[in-house]
Amino acid sequence: MTFLNSILNNSKEHNNPFKHWEYNDALTKGSIEEIIKADIPDVSKNDLTYDGTRAIDGGAAEFREGIASGGQAIKFRCFVTKENADEFPNLVKFINELQSKKTHEAISKMINKDLSNSYVRVEVICDREGFWLKPHCDIKEKLLSGLIFINNANESESLGTDFYNEKLEKVKTVPYKNNYGYLFSSGPNTWHGMEKKEIIKERRCLQVNYVTFPTDWKVE
Repeated sequence: MTFLNSILNNSKEHNNPFKHWEYNDALTKGSIEEIIKADIPDVSKNDLTYDGTRAIDGGAAEFREGIASGGQAIKFRCFVTKENADEFPNLVKFINELQSKKTHEAISKMINKDLSNSYVRVEVICDREGFWLKPHCDIKEKLLSGLIFINNANESESLGTDFYNEKLEKVKTVPYKNNYGYLFSSGPNTWHGMEKKEIIKERRCLQVNYVTFPTDWKVE
């Protein structure tokens, strides 16, 4: 179990500016290849510009809470679902590991939050030049939030996620290193985002969430 092994044996807990964990080598080569090859439309080629959110083409708040009718942002977002599972066999195995009782119970103990009635949501991300994400705290429906970075294009390590204190002062940047990730449990002061930075080619990541709303992937 690659992800669980990483969390248990290759992770480090941090408390500034809020409690979070950073970890190494959570994805298999097959999963990484699928993330790199995932076809995600280029925002700049669709007469749109990044607006500091991920729902950039009219996706309403309902969409971000898991209600698909809340906007059209889905066409710029690549969630792994049972509908497209054939395109992502290795990522489906990754999701199955997250669904497993052994994994979600271990993470529940880490973050002190019960995941036994939750759902897994995984999204392949490809950010390009112009992307930024304003400081925000995640919706309460996200019990666990995190990214795993795929730096296959030799991009700067400064392209990782920025963490902020309660005054919205940047405290740290999680380094954008290949197969390197972080996770935390959402709360009122878990401010994070990404300031405007130079992306030469693309910033690929895998977003990993346990959520309260239904997805195709209920935990065991």
